[in-house]
Amino acid sequence: QVQLVESGGGLVQPGGSLTLSCAASGRAFSFNRMGWYRQRPGKERELVALITTDGSTNYADSVKGRFTISRDNAKNTVYLQMNSLKLEDTAVYYCFGDLTAYGLRYWGQGTQVTVSS
Repeated sequence: QVQLVESGGGLVQPGGSLTLSCAASGRAFSFNRMGWYRQRPGKERELVALITTDGSTNYADSVKGRFTISRDNAKNTVYLQMNSLKLEDTAVYYCFGDLTAYGLRYWGQGTQVTVSS
């Protein structure tokens, strides 16, 4: 059974930084894509950033230049460095991992990020 376990959420002031981590456990394989979605209060879940095995990245326009996604393939772990946080970044952040050959997506349980003064 595959599990994705997130950590690093919390409360931060506007302009501050947080780093989220998401580690996969279970079967020993590598996700083709890993990344993060978020769900803001009253909004639908939206893609924040993703990264492929070869390091290609994609970001939502709202976070470009502020967030950086990275991964450690050996550890099957993905990170999201979030800088210059804004009030509107407040959300539950969910990591995901894709096994594209099988059409499978795995989700983490979510971690709360609250940006507040």
